[in-house]
Amino acid sequence: MPTPDKQLSAEQSRQIADTIREEIARRRISRQSLAELAKLSLSTLEKVLGGRRPFTLATTVRLEQALGVSLRKTADAPAPVIPINGDIAPDGLGAYSRRAVAWIEGAYVTIRPSFGDKDAIFAYRTEIGWDDTASSLVFHERERQDAAYTQFGEVSVPNQSGHIYLVTNRHGQHRLITVARLAISGEMYGIITTLLAGRGSLLTPIAAPIAYVPVKMIESPTFGRISPDNANYAAYRAHLRRTIDEPFAMFLPG
Repeated sequence: MPTPDKQLSAEQSRQIADTIREEIARRRISRQSLAELAKLSLSTLEKVLGGRRPFTLATTVRLEQALGVSLRKTADAPAPVIPINGDIAPDGLGAYSRRAVAWIEGAYVTIRPSFGDKDAIFAYRTEIGWDDTASSLVFHERERQDAAYTQFGEVSVPNQSGHIYLVTNRHGQHRLITVARLAISGEMYGIITTLLAGRGSLLTPIAAPIAYVPVKMIESPTFGRISPDNANYAAYRAHLRRTIDEPFAMFLPG
């Protein structure tokens, strides 16, 4: 009979770590919460998930009981090899699995205030999908009136905050969008922090509410600078107001 402190093989430990990371991402729980459920120290959990210590039988059993799933595969049904850089995003983006974030993928009408006209709304299309090369979700903006400022980048989905981050990093210059997603209808609401282009080379930090609405929810979406006489203006304005009113984002006075 195996002893409780028996160390599992390196391959078994890797497979178990992959499965646990996938469960954490899918359930959107923190590693601290899992450690408490399994009655393990967070340090122990971090070490076995990071490959710095092999799993023992006792640790594996505790994690199986906490998650309610079998982490060990039988000899006649070996676990499929899931490459770290295949269907699991880098730890810096949340270590989520492709399956766990499939519900985010799709095309969205992106709505934010116009930076150049206080009465207008700026709208464009954003597509989010899995990129095999990056091993993560990525986003691409389309149909921007100011095409020169079109953005693309990585999508971070950490389980701790419950928020989604669309991150642009070009040679160290960042633009960050932080949103929360409604589980059923699929809209995402939050805040964009970026740089406002002024005269000459002047750039000024700016923050504004932003909304992502699934394209399928808008019968005839319009893009570009949306003025009050546009057929979609009222609906777009309502989404921006919801961002602040619920609130999904807060803007504090100085």
